[in-house]
Amino acid sequence: MDKRQLFETTRPAKALAIMALPTVASQIIILIYNLADTWFIGRTDNPYMVGASNLALTVYLVAASLANVFGVGGGSLMARLIGEKDMDNARKVASYSVTVSMYAALAFSLLTLILMSPLLRLLGASDNTMEYGKQYLLTTVVLGGVPTVLSMSMPQMLRNAGYAKEAGIGVALGSILNVLLDPLFMFVILPEGKEVLGAGIATMLSNYCSLIYFLFVFRRVRNESVLRFTVKRERIEGVFKKSLYSVGIPAAVAVFLFDLVTIVINRLAVGYGEEHLAAMGIVLKVERIPINIGLGICLGMVPLIAYNYGSGDRKRMADISRISFQTILIFATLCTVIFRIFAGQIVGAFIDNEETVRLGTGFLEGRCYALPFMLIGYFFVNYMNAVDQGKVSFFLAILRHLILIIPILFLMNSLFGLEGLTWSQLVADALNVIIATVVFFRVKTKIMA
Repeated sequence: MDKRQLFETTRPAKALAIMALPTVASQIIILIYNLADTWFIGRTDNPYMVGASNLALTVYLVAASLANVFGVGGGSLMARLIGEKDMDNARKVASYSVTVSMYAALAFSLLTLILMSPLLRLLGASDNTMEYGKQYLLTTVVLGGVPTVLSMSMPQMLRNAGYAKEAGIGVALGSILNVLLDPLFMFVILPEGKEVLGAGIATMLSNYCSLIYFLFVFRRVRNESVLRFTVKRERIEGVFKKSLYSVGIPAAVAVFLFDLVTIVINRLAVGYGEEHLAAMGIVLKVERIPINIGLGICLGMVPLIAYNYGSGDRKRMADISRISFQTILIFATLCTVIFRIFAGQIVGAFIDNEETVRLGTGFLEGRCYALPFMLIGYFFVNYMNAVDQGKVSFFLAILRHLILIIPILFLMNSLFGLEGLTWSQLVADALNVIIATVVFFRVKTKIMA
């Protein structure tokens, strides 16, 4: 299908399906390999290894959030420029975004190497978990930071240029390799006690393979698209830099704040014991199943809305956003029902430790009710990114994480203990949706006028 036809004339529901389904599939596979690390490490029945991998994964995800600065910021800007038929600047933005994301990843890797021990202590690592955390960070962030970021920013650029299938294949390739390599390195190649190191090596190698694939794809489509990859940084006009970073930085901050909330939850959970940290870590990863799928729908929506925002087709924008919202709401509600009914079985699939399963079941049964509110909030943020409303997106990120979730976490934990920690997410996200809905309709009214 011609890319212009996809963005301009294909039925909105069909266009969303074409863009979102490969993205959702890749998000599911990303989840599988993230959950695979936890599942395989959980086979050791060692809560210290599970807890350490959860702590170190937070840093890995912060590194990955760098990809959002350039993948979301640069990708949505590129799509708007294509909608405006400004192909020359769209090409420059695409090249700039990918190249600078590589240099940012390299800087983060070096910083992590220098500050690894104090960083893990800050996250809540104890003497029992410190060494395992170092093993995971050394492989996934220090040695694997550049391929991690590029294998996340490059598919976002592909997706925003209309190559959702190619982006999905590359993400799937890396994720499937990770699942296959995990048991090989954890239980065959490396000795007992090095399972976390094995999981980290598997993740690092899979990201390198994914990066190689994306380099080949960029080379293949360079003559039919605006996508470019060069080591030399492309120069772009100041107005485009402002647009890129005004959307990209809030997008990355939102991911960072999401991980900051995870850090706070882990620190509060570990105060009740190592088993509580392991149980909460499993639940937080299980929650990523609906979260990532919902994000996949949103990421499929963004290029369509950004392109039509640039071209001025407001009716098509409204149709796509409405269908996306309805899809997300139905999906989130279904996941809430499934998690509530099968919480014990879901947590028990990750670790064979009776106390950890009992605690995790309670956490999941309470937190699952927040899912519809969480995904509605993500819809609002991604819509703002698509229509170049970076300041509003930043406000929504600050509102949800810093003004609502973290203070409510501390308040409810101090007042109600473990029950407060469990139910704080629902309270915070329900309040967030009320406020964000008002903001959304104000912005929508303004841009549709």
